Amino acid sequence: MAEELLSFRAFQGSCPAGYGYGGELRGLREREFPRLRGITYLDHAGSTLFPESLLKAFTDDLRNNVYGNPHSQNISSKLTYDTIEHVRYRILQHFHTTSEDYTVIFTSGCTAALKLVAEVFPWVPEGTEQLSSRFCYLTDSHTSVVGMRGITASMNVLSVPVKPKDKLLLEKDWLPDEEQNCTTPHLFSYPAQSNFSGTKYPLSWIQDIKSGKLCPVKIPGKWFVLLDAASYVSSSPLDLGVHQADFIPISFYKIFGFPTGLGALLVNNRIAPLLRKTYFGGGTAAAYLAGEDFYFPKKSIAERFEDGTVSFLDIIALKHGFDILEKLTGDRITRRCCSVGRRKTLGYKAFSGGMEKIKQHTFALAHYTYTVLSTLKYANGAPVVRLYNDTDFSNPDVQGPIINFNVLDESGEVIGFSQVEKMASLYNIHVRTGCFCNTGACQMYLGISDEDIQKNLQAGHVCGDDIDLIDGRPTGSVRISFGYMSSFEDAQTFLKFIIATRFSKSDTGIPFQSSATQLTTEPAPDDHSYFNSTDKLSPRTHITDRKHRNNPSETERTVGWQTLESESESIRAALSEVAVPKIKRGGKPITVTNIYLYPIKSCSAFEVTEWPVGNRGLLYDRNWMVVNQNGVCITQKQEPKLCLINPSIDLKQKIMVIQAEGMDPISVSLEENIGKEAVIFESKVCSHRVKTYDCGERTAGWFSTFLGRPCRLIRQSPDRKNDTQHKNTKGLTCATSISLSLVNEAQYLLINAASILQLKEHVSPRLKEPLEIEELIRRFRANIVISAPESFEEEEWAEISIGSLQFQVVGPCTRCQVICIDQQSGERNKEFLQSLSAARGKKTNFGIYLMNQPLCSSFPDILSVGSEVLPMLKENTEIQHPTFNEEKCSG
Repeated sequence: MAEELLSFRAFQGSCPAGYGYGGELRGLREREFPRLRGITYLDHAGSTLFPESLLKAFTDDLRNNVYGNPHSQNISSKLTYDTIEHVRYRILQHFHTTSEDYTVIFTSGCTAALKLVAEVFPWVPEGTEQLSSRFCYLTDSHTSVVGMRGITASMNVLSVPVKPKDKLLLEKDWLPDEEQNCTTPHLFSYPAQSNFSGTKYPLSWIQDIKSGKLCPVKIPGKWFVLLDAASYVSSSPLDLGVHQADFIPISFYKIFGFPTGLGALLVNNRIAPLLRKTYFGGGTAAAYLAGEDFYFPKKSIAERFEDGTVSFLDIIALKHGFDILEKLTGDRITRRCCSVGRRKTLGYKAFSGGMEKIKQHTFALAHYTYTVLSTLKYANGAPVVRLYNDTDFSNPDVQGPIINFNVLDESGEVIGFSQVEKMASLYNIHVRTGCFCNTGACQMYLGISDEDIQKNLQAGHVCGDDIDLIDGRPTGSVRISFGYMSSFEDAQTFLKFIIATRFSKSDTGIPFQSSATQLTTEPAPDDHSYFNSTDKLSPRTHITDRKHRNNPSETERTVGWQTLESESESIRAALSEVAVPKIKRGGKPITVTNIYLYPIKSCSAFEVTEWPVGNRGLLYDRNWMVVNQNGVCITQKQEPKLCLINPSIDLKQKIMVIQAEGMDPISVSLEENIGKEAVIFESKVCSHRVKTYDCGERTAGWFSTFLGRPCRLIRQSPDRKNDTQHKNTKGLTCATSISLSLVNEAQYLLINAASILQLKEHVSPRLKEPLEIEELIRRFRANIVISAPESFEEEEWAEISIGSLQFQVVGPCTRCQVICIDQQSGERNKEFLQSLSAARGKKTNFGIYLMNQPLCSSFPDILSVGSEVLPMLKENTEIQHPTFNEEKCSG
């Protein structure tokens, strides 16, 4: 049964030894990571988390000492210089080597270290009398490694990709005797650990390639090795006394979580004299002439390549990072007073200390999680996940604590990674999705061809977005990874999440069982599968027996505008002549039933019966937003209590009244009065940069009190210009530019009451308590609600007119976690998003985005309840693939 499989006893019985640092893990979590309570963080391959004592030790150090620029000669500068040199020693010590063999060059990160190697390596270009160099790299490499080929290409050096399954050549089988002494330098780069799958590639390749035993390509010369260790050293010990690569780039936040923006390049001193450098920055020159081409570098290799002043305070933080890590995971061990030869005699693991314990701890969690995931099957025997791996997770020397996979439905179809990530966030589980800056591995494991990559780009998919499926095929996957503070509860929570979202609560026959040493599967009833093909919601289901009615209270209504009927009729006539043919029907016309605006982004709706519109949408819709102390927009994803804040607009008094239970009402003027005292700054909404101004201390205090966190209310500045002008493809609009308010994607969001009714019939049986229509409407936070005869027919529209207004359909709205929040109570319902996905056949589209096409008219544009809606069909009536991600719903 599931309970037994997910028990700690099953974990202990099925995983290797080494979990928990001898029982110290719980205390470690409580002392150092209290901020993780209620959070399951599984993106340690992206960045691990820093312990609180590291931050405290660092800030105490800065408070108690004066650190000056290390290039000066005063007392504070000398202190900085000496501390930096001590940290270099600690870094070399951590990797079991000394300054006799390696030099530490500080960089801004692993990427900068890789770029430096490409720039300074002694390449021999094509076209010279000497045999030219080659840059070879494993295709299962980070983008930053592959990107080195741009620099080598500019130097006329050929790059050669090597696939992991290609066999490295034996030199003795092909190299002629007369070419044995060729000294042309070549560089081979490979990751010690794949950041995609966690596969650990053999460290023995380093010596085999350098000695000539192995060779990436058939070409004579001298091979050097770049070992990309950024992923590997976050959870495994690396002994450079044994595995002496020539270049080792690292990023320290992968190890300590702090500081970020600091890395290093460890350079083997034997190759250092060969490196070439053309640019020289501050601190690198022993002497130079400003008026003549004369430059003499400093003798120190590190100083020669560290242009400008290094990030010295961050480097000082590293000292505390090493101290804290050793203290948390194991005592400072004997290796400090032992030579490399002595370590080899006594055995490597005896000198691995905390990192060896981290390796065993994180692997135990990965092994267990992988075992359970590979066991999960639907009632029909189909696997729940498709795992992407090269190992069976039985050996920590060949597999790191990274698990990569896609979730499948019971028919074997992939559920998009974006959908999985949205659901995980509802459980406060933090995962990573996409291709993880490793396109080569993504192609290899997911079977994506070079042509597919180019076609996906043409379809609008780029790295980092959440277009997860194109033509039913995945563009990426889901990755979880464990860190030194990860716990069994983290693994258990994740597995429970997979089970809860893939199996019905009534399904007591989840098809697996456990024993003390092995997890096996067993048959399960075939009538309890959670996703049934008959549950998928038809986009054209007709509803005739139910109507949606809504009666907003008089206090929420605003009236006062009328549009001339003759003008409306003439506009409709013009539209009907040039647009795609209207939907033909003989029944009741489509009308607007509700209009909502949201003056403060992510706060409660304000319902009206008539409202003026402008070139940003409904007047005052999302003109304000709440930001945290760093000026970052807060939405209901981070703070569900925002939905309990009720703003309303009083146009006569020209004020916005803000109310919330337990708080005195507060008012904000609608006048855009930006005086000299106003603080104007730039913010970001989704990826759009907006100019805003602060609404003052009084409102900041009100919101901070209610939300229980420091925050402020800011308003969009009146002079904001949108980067993009949206034009009507039918050519009916004025040359008026269309801009956006603080929405994420479009001016308006429209939903259909018939679609709500159809959705309700499918969602309600899956929920503990059925939802009322009004509650459903409020969850989807639309501006316009219409009553169309057919559910989801709005997804086939290209344009619509409402009264005198014309709108272009931008595309479907892909829903995010906000629909899981009850807009009346602020409570989350984790099952709602999944239920929507199940009902709609793995999609979470609901509603369409509209952009208003302003009329060339002196009359004000008014949107009114009861107005007739005239839709125009798309030329191709197939439902298009969504191009909007979860960050692009209206908020």
